[in-house]
Amino acid sequence: MYIKRKKIVLASNSPRRRELMEALGLDFIVDTGTSFIEEYAPDTPHLEVPSLMSRGKSLGFHRELEDDEILVTSDTMVLCGSEILGKPTDRDDAVRMLWLLSGREHQVITAVTLRDKTHEKTFSVTSNVYFKDLSQNEIDYYIDTYKPFDKAGAYGIQEWIGYIGITGIEGSFYNVMGFPTQRFYDELLDFIS
Repeated sequence: MYIKRKKIVLASNSPRRRELMEALGLDFIVDTGTSFIEEYAPDTPHLEVPSLMSRGKSLGFHRELEDDEILVTSDTMVLCGSEILGKPTDRDDAVRMLWLLSGREHQVITAVTLRDKTHEKTFSVTSNVYFKDLSQNEIDYYIDTYKPFDKAGAYGIQEWIGYIGITGIEGSFYNVMGFPTQRFYDELLDFIS
């Protein structure tokens, strides 16, 4: 989409982010080339990690931006207590994560970076999510049926586990899905004004 002559470039492999951008009515291209390695110092404050990752993805983008382009990068993190839950490495790790989330509150933090040739802006959104006590059968069924290995925290709120397991949310549902649509839209309008 050209918004005041700007073309949006989404640098994300996430099908959920693409779906949510489309739902906003925005035309965009997907270009995921980056030299950024997603790592951070162990003493980095947890709440700063998504912003560091999102900005790193932006600055590591593989090419110069054209005059009419806005690059959009993003990173989502699940924080349960003091543990950051990324994408599970295998089935056992997914089971471990869902047991950790069972019966507890956790935070989903998504950071988004907007950048063009002259300036950049990074913002983040936090949502609190509450899970009921999950059973082993529920965890096994979800993992074996939906295979949530590409999702931070080993779950997708828009899938079966969200329907049966989430008892409440404080904040943006779409942020938990992986992209804070309302805040992004407002920030994008501000960015191009």
